[in-house]
Amino acid sequence: MVSKLPDLIAQGEGSRLEFKSTISTPARIARTLCAFANTAGGTLLIGVDDDGKISGIQSEIREMRKIEQATDLLVEPPITVSYEVVYADGRPVLVIDVPESTEKPHYAVDDQGRRTIYVRVKDKSVPTNKLIMEQDSADKTLLQSPNVRTLVQYLRKNDYITADRLAKLINISDYRANKLLRQLTEQGLLLLIDKPRPARFALKVN
Repeated sequence: MVSKLPDLIAQGEGSRLEFKSTISTPARIARTLCAFANTAGGTLLIGVDDDGKISGIQSEIREMRKIEQATDLLVEPPITVSYEVVYADGRPVLVIDVPESTEKPHYAVDDQGRRTIYVRVKDKSVPTNKLIMEQDSADKTLLQSPNVRTLVQYLRKNDYITADRLAKLINISDYRANKLLRQLTEQGLLLLIDKPRPARFALKVN
């Protein structure tokens, strides 16, 4: 991992990678952990600034206590993560690996006790009202269709799309656009973000 860390940081933050100089509160980090577990898994680097500069952590024990409080008490159901401390430029960085969960959906619990589902969209952890589980294996013919290719190209450049925007983009009815987006969500290609409305859809993995 020591040799991989510079390469990892060079990738920049994304759907499976987040940098934190330090953990401000267990409740805030619970959102990120919850989003990774609900989406495609991910890695959290503690001791790395948003711009990729390695600042290091002051106390491994202090940071891990916050992580454990988040995973055990502030994510429901609880999740299991693995971690290690690696040194870069002589500074300790805490590397937290969060696998994609088989017990979705997970909820992050805030300081007021409210439970919210979070998913990962590009480099952000965003709330949604529900998580559509993958029900069907991916339909390869559908995924290779011109309409889906156009949709994927659009979502690589934009965070979200609505049924209305897709209908205009590929010249189909709103009904057919909504049906296609939900079908692709059930096949694990897209994520539904319906908080706030209108419902938006994002790529599960960028």
